[in-house]
Amino acid sequence: MSFTARLPDRRAVLAGLLLATQAAAAPRAQLKPPLKPPPKPPVVTVLGDSITAGLGLPARDAMPAQLQTALTRMGVVATVRAAGVSGDTSGGGLARVNFSVAPDTALCVVALGGNDLLQGIEPRVTKANLRGILQNLRQRRIAVVLVGVGAPPLIGAAYAREFNALYPALAREFSVPLYANILAGVGGSRQLMQGDGIHPNAAGARIIGGKLAPLVAQALKTIPTQPAAR
Repeated sequence: MSFTARLPDRRAVLAGLLLATQAAAAPRAQLKPPLKPPPKPPVVTVLGDSITAGLGLPARDAMPAQLQTALTRMGVVATVRAAGVSGDTSGGGLARVNFSVAPDTALCVVALGGNDLLQGIEPRVTKANLRGILQNLRQRRIAVVLVGVGAPPLIGAAYAREFNALYPALAREFSVPLYANILAGVGGSRQLMQGDGIHPNAAGARIIGGKLAPLVAQALKTIPTQPAAR
């Protein structure tokens, strides 16, 4: 047999090289870039007293749950977390703001002052406590919606005037949205309040949550979304 007869066919060599190249490239071609995790729903913590705690109501009917329902109905993706303590004053809220408002909170609804009003606490003291809460949240870069309480003139015109003025003043000072009176459209109605005349029933809590929802939704639009934890 001649030397030239033992040489491999050139076309067979080229075909083999091509197949080898394709086989080596195939695994790389199948690899896809990792998908980015969806953003976590922002956490809305409601720091408040018995209205937030849902005194006299099952949790599903309390104001925070009604706020969650209203936001969902609006197409707003968020997780509402209740942080209400029955009987809490603004001073109690200030004392527990660090552990009641967790670090993952994007927005805090501060709804305190009703018990200050019932106990006749000096408006300047309530204002100082609420200012301390707002300063704490600002330092932690947590957005705020401030919720006020309406003081009736029958408790004393001067006191009511000073008390009612503290919420708008704080909202201006900290440039935060204000819902002036948590019981607006609910207080004084037998159909919407429990028998004590102080706490909303399920229908009343639904109204409060529904009225708060647009303000909360608007505030959430200003907060950057956070990536989900891997």
